[in-house]
Amino acid sequence: MNWKTTATAMGLALLASTGLARAEGVLNIYNWGNYTSPDVIKKFEAKYNIKVTITDYDSNDTALAKVRQGGTGFDIAVPSQTYVPIWIKEGLVQETDPGKMENAKNIAPEWANPDFDPGRKYTVPWAWGTIGVVVNTDAYKGPANTWGIIFNTPDELKGKVNVVPEMGDVMFAAIKYVGGQQCTDDKAVLKKVRDLLVAAKPNWIAMEYNTIEKMGAGDFKATSDWNGSALRQRLANPAIHFNYPKEGYGLWSDNVVVLKEAKNVENAKLFQNFIMDPENAAGLSAFHRYANAITGSDKYMPADMKDAPEVVIPADAKPLGELQQMCAPETQELYTKIWTELQK
Repeated sequence: MNWKTTATAMGLALLASTGLARAEGVLNIYNWGNYTSPDVIKKFEAKYNIKVTITDYDSNDTALAKVRQGGTGFDIAVPSQTYVPIWIKEGLVQETDPGKMENAKNIAPEWANPDFDPGRKYTVPWAWGTIGVVVNTDAYKGPANTWGIIFNTPDELKGKVNVVPEMGDVMFAAIKYVGGQQCTDDKAVLKKVRDLLVAAKPNWIAMEYNTIEKMGAGDFKATSDWNGSALRQRLANPAIHFNYPKEGYGLWSDNVVVLKEAKNVENAKLFQNFIMDPENAAGLSAFHRYANAITGSDKYMPADMKDAPEVVIPADAKPLGELQQMCAPETQELYTKIWTELQK
């Protein structure tokens, strides 16, 4: 071996030891809109010499439909836990074994072995939260800890209520409001739900995802919404309050998966491990304003999140929360029929 060959071999060994041999190029992320911290992305790009691009979607159904088509060019997506089993079953994601990655030790025990991905073979936790009722108390001063704000709207709020159009969330809330159980296929209960939704819709001003800006600006006076969104609204307008419905509310988590068609698999794995670092997980939370599932992140969290009522579930409301599930296909079909009718 001549000196040139030796030098080259030493150089390659050095690159491999620092991770730079594989940590270069690009990473294409497909994620919910207004959900990814630019600062955390810049930190990842600088650490690994990887250029990140982000494309937004507005719903689980939109993301699933897009990825099913194939040829997206995306490496990573962030489906909710109700949809993860579908992505796995349809072979849309790769088994990257995040549960065995270096930073997997930081996953909080309650999120380390979830039913939707036992052993974390496919997914890394991105964020988790709750779904409730958000009200502008300048417009309505009555009790708001009820789905009745949405489904039996008080006179003061009629024509001023928005509903975030995520079908699973709306159906969950409506079923709880009429006294049913999650994923029920009881025809009597579903008739009540259908009648409830059809009667409620004329009292709504919109069915939109764009709640942060429109609640903050006063275009909407109440909305169904996710808790981190509600926190961002309150920071813009202190009159806005998040409420945990007494009939029961949904818990959810969003999770990072690597697509089967990913071209930059090693970079995607680096990203999965990177966001399980406590400081990086806190950086994501500081932007999207949801809790994360990473132990040790608390000390890096923004001060205004540590006791925020939207993030810290009150003791009396904790028993009312229930992790949402994807219902059986035949049950889901029944829900889709109701949902389709509501869109007319």
